[in-house]
Amino acid sequence: MEKRWVINEPGDEETVGALMESLGVDRVIANLLVQRGITNFDMAKAFFRPSLDDLHDPFLMKDMTKAVDRLVIAMEKQERVMVYGDYDVDGTTSVALVYTYLKSHFDFIDYYIPDRYSEGYGISKTGIDYAAENNISLVIALDCGIKAIEKIAYASEKGVDFIICDHHTPDENLPNAVAVLDPKRSDCEYPCDVLSGCGVGFKLMQGLANRKKWQFDTLIPLLDLLAVSIASDIVPITGENRVLTYFGLKQLNENPRLGLKTILNLAGVTKDLSVNDIVFKIGPRINAAGRIQSGNHAVQLLIAEREEAATLIGDTINGLNEDRKELDHSITDDALERVAKSKTLLEKKSTVLFDRNWHKGVIGIVASRMIETYYKPTVILTESNGFATGSARSVDGFDLYNAISACSDLLENFGGHKYAAGLTMKIENVSVFQQRFEEYVCENITDDMLVPQIKVDASIKLSDITPKFFRVLKQFEPFGPKNMTPVFISEKVVDYGYSRPVGRNKEHLKLSVVDDIREGDVKGGIAFSMGKLYSKISSGSPFDVCYSLQENEYMGKVETQLMVRDIKF
Repeated sequence: MEKRWVINEPGDEETVGALMESLGVDRVIANLLVQRGITNFDMAKAFFRPSLDDLHDPFLMKDMTKAVDRLVIAMEKQERVMVYGDYDVDGTTSVALVYTYLKSHFDFIDYYIPDRYSEGYGISKTGIDYAAENNISLVIALDCGIKAIEKIAYASEKGVDFIICDHHTPDENLPNAVAVLDPKRSDCEYPCDVLSGCGVGFKLMQGLANRKKWQFDTLIPLLDLLAVSIASDIVPITGENRVLTYFGLKQLNENPRLGLKTILNLAGVTKDLSVNDIVFKIGPRINAAGRIQSGNHAVQLLIAEREEAATLIGDTINGLNEDRKELDHSITDDALERVAKSKTLLEKKSTVLFDRNWHKGVIGIVASRMIETYYKPTVILTESNGFATGSARSVDGFDLYNAISACSDLLENFGGHKYAAGLTMKIENVSVFQQRFEEYVCENITDDMLVPQIKVDASIKLSDITPKFFRVLKQFEPFGPKNMTPVFISEKVVDYGYSRPVGRNKEHLKLSVVDDIREGDVKGGIAFSMGKLYSKISSGSPFDVCYSLQENEYMGKVETQLMVRDIKF
């Protein structure tokens, strides 16, 4: 698939120059900082040297005082408290974090994860009934609840209070809970409005610790869970999230809790983890529990204190992850084939597919995979409890949430973000939804949005990649949304003579390139799935290469190599 290279606007020259001077870095590094909104020495210091002292006061969040007050009363009166969360990574890490912290100070604590299939997303009547039947008078709902107006009213009738900790976009009216913590509330002035659901739960625990005058250090062991949630939920890794991720990775690498250590062993992770490792190795395994069977397995593993129990649950989850992979691949193949065989579907600017037999647990993954082949807003639906329910994913620049909102009269419920959402509708509404969704997309999407793009930070010479340059670049970590791994292009590079196809079927390309054959500043690189370009590259034709940089260790030797994203002749 042809890709567009979009070079980011360079930073203001004067600001870049001042930053070069104050930090003693080269122009490319200073420009990267300014592009990320870091425009002076103090901001750069906070960026390069994250500090837990930079975390915001939790009581800046609307309703935090109410939430902490109610929680303190529950603890003092020894009420039974239940921690309730969604079945995905953000939800299960949230539950594990809040449950673990409260359990260390309070005995009357329980947790609850709704069943994806019988209860669906968010706060359920079944969960409320469970609380009422077990004399639970306070529920802390995490990563869900912001739209649960009717459910919270039902809970009130049953004598069950709710504290909602959510991070999804609220409607105009909020549930009538004891407290509604959500930094996206229009009347909330909390400085970081892009926390994960687990992040909101952490702020509640921080508020409780402040009120009770417990040492902040008691919160630090929770940060490994928080880093997993931030990375897996794809929230911006800037500001407070950056600090939390930085120290969460430190905790994860130096002293992870037993459950996460078990997952790392199962995933064969032996080196220090990055955000990418969480996204591709930890997150899918935690998610697999809720997707295939029950999110309870994930929480049990994350709160495990005995090695035997952790190993047993870990093996179960790893098996569920293998099942998830098989389902994911077979349903993706089926969906791709349907589009390929339909001229009508190929010509549309959106993809909306429905099949009663597809597994509900993997349709979000399938939607993402569809976009890798057919780059357009995508909704994948299956049948659950007599309704069509599904997941939607978007392309860069297109607001999916608005598109779904425009069809809200056809839906039973929906929720999510600009680029990912969930929705439920009557089965008879599916064909009308397909039509209306397509109409909205056609009216609001541009041709550029339908071509995948690579955002490029700067054009540089290969000779700019010095050991000092790469050392400073590594300090930009942890990478993630709003602070992505820097991407560069180098123009008119040529093969130095050592490039070769690699891989079982010679499908990849090991590169050895120079800016100019006469200067000979040779750089190695790896270009996955680009083996077919070997003959043209080896012929000596100059080409432009788009890449990020990574450290490669081979036979004890460590070198900087190009991680190639695209090649153009």
